[in-house]
Amino acid sequence: MADSTADATEANAADTLRRELQKVLTEILNDGGGKSKDLGETTDDEAASCFGVVKAIDEAIRILNCLRNRVESSKPESDDTIAPVKVPKEFICTLSNTIMIEPVIIASGQTYEKRYITEWLKHERTCPKSKEVLSHCYWIPNHLINDLITQWCLVNKVDRLKRPSDEIVTELFTSDIETLLQRVYSPSSVTDQIEAAKELRRQTKKFANVRVFFVAGISDSITRLLSPLSALGEGVDLNPELQEDIVTALFNLSILEKNKTVIAENLLVIPLLTKCLKQGTAETRRNAAATLSSLSAIDSNKIVIGNSEAVKALIDLIEEGDMLATREATSTVFNLCIVLENKEKVVSAGLIRAATKKIKAGSNVDELLSLLALISTHTGAIEEMDNLGFIYDLFSILRKPSSLLNGENAVVIVFNMCDRNRDRFRLKVVGEEENQHGTFTKLAKQGSVRAVRKAQGILQWIKRFVTGKEPQRA
Repeated sequence: MADSTADATEANAADTLRRELQKVLTEILNDGGGKSKDLGETTDDEAASCFGVVKAIDEAIRILNCLRNRVESSKPESDDTIAPVKVPKEFICTLSNTIMIEPVIIASGQTYEKRYITEWLKHERTCPKSKEVLSHCYWIPNHLINDLITQWCLVNKVDRLKRPSDEIVTELFTSDIETLLQRVYSPSSVTDQIEAAKELRRQTKKFANVRVFFVAGISDSITRLLSPLSALGEGVDLNPELQEDIVTALFNLSILEKNKTVIAENLLVIPLLTKCLKQGTAETRRNAAATLSSLSAIDSNKIVIGNSEAVKALIDLIEEGDMLATREATSTVFNLCIVLENKEKVVSAGLIRAATKKIKAGSNVDELLSLLALISTHTGAIEEMDNLGFIYDLFSILRKPSSLLNGENAVVIVFNMCDRNRDRFRLKVVGEEENQHGTFTKLAKQGSVRAVRKAQGILQWIKRFVTGKEPQRA
């Protein structure tokens, strides 16, 4: 019991030291460790600030030494399984996601690994983290962070040269990316083609500057990446592993804002993604939908995708796909329906039947209700929901909504169904629901702000058109 209490006390003391270290590191970075300044004479304020930073560094080193002593004193003689330690986020480069070996400061005041930021600055004039335009593209060594990382690694027995993850992915330089793409486009063998595509998938996922360079720095890169799938024609899924890696690499590339328009305008992209929505592994179908969702964030791309056969394929995936695939497809259709003309297209393609079928089955209810609430201003959508008897499913959701958002979206749909010419039959059905369960009275008291407003409107219609009683004015 005494040993247990001592261990708990020791653990609490170590946690306290770690919290103190985190606080000091933040102070150092805010007060000077993370800012790049021009050389020259220092003012009294700057001198005082520097003195404060020096004191903070001393305090950080003191805490690190205390932690080191505790680790040494508490370490068992034969301890082969040491729990992994959490690396302070200030020590990790956001471009490489690993502990920095050569930390340098750029003009924005942010610190990065030298190799990665050097490659980034070959193609970009912005800070990867803050996105601000840099006044210059030079960097200077961050000796302060370098010393602190060294001390921390000594305390925690961490080798700075090793990556913390199981999968070691070393970023390739521009010539290597070009070579990989060439192996995909014109392979020496199918095995070599698959290996190259898999490495491109890893590179585009891991490194932001690879995503930048791939599209902006290599001629005809998207066409060459997709050429193996294009060459297969209708049998695009004859090599499912290759298909999955290429589609996923394309998704990774689409994450970058400036790549979205370039990718969508390539004549191969939308037709091939449409085929991949229908064919291939479950992951391929999900990632094809995710790529379209990413591309549809741009207004001009909403039109391009809305005018393609991808609309029907997305709706089929909503109906037939697994939970994740349905979520990605629903997200894409939601983006498309922000453009008014696309609402008619998705309704004609069978969205209402597919979405209501999934909701009745209890799958993806949150996402699909949001989509139907968006599209419920469309006359054809309202009529089809009415013909399918969906209003009764909405009543069930409203009696016991799983969330405020679900209740809000369900009542918005009911409101829009009743709002069409104040249909008395629909209002009578709604009135019967209110009489039996008090559904809308409860919602008017407990729902979100928007739900309360819609529920109150419905109650007024019931009094006016069903019971024949005008609502009393407050």
